[in-house]
Amino acid sequence: IKRSELPAAVEKTVQAQSAGATIKGFSKDSIGGQVEYEVEMTVNGHGKDVSIAKDGTVLEIEEEVEQSSLPAAVKSALQGRAKDAKITKVESVTRKGKIISYEATVINGTRESEIAVGPNGEKLAHAD
Repeated sequence: IKRSELPAAVEKTVQAQSAGATIKGFSKDSIGGQVEYEVEMTVNGHGKDVSIAKDGTVLEIEEEVEQSSLPAAVKSALQGRAKDAKITKVESVTRKGKIISYEATVINGTRESEIAVGPNGEKLAHAD
């Protein structure tokens, strides 16, 4: 969607969240009957996606993080889950101001997939 199609409350949140960022695009989705807006941006060379409710509330932030900055338990757990696959990107997932998980994109040969662990490296209940 175009930025001009964002509700005023969402636009205000976009302005606050995108300070110093390059905005790549916007999308609108309906999840569980609730409309969500997402702004995709680049901040200091890394990706950041922010999901926003129509009232302007930040629902979730996915932000790319350097693997070297990960807590040791998270790094170890991701490497354990990746096995022989190469981890190409890691994102922190934040809800209500707290990191709830880390998601890693992994490549094994030509197959790309995603793995996730909790904020302390623990296995997630919904993870495979």
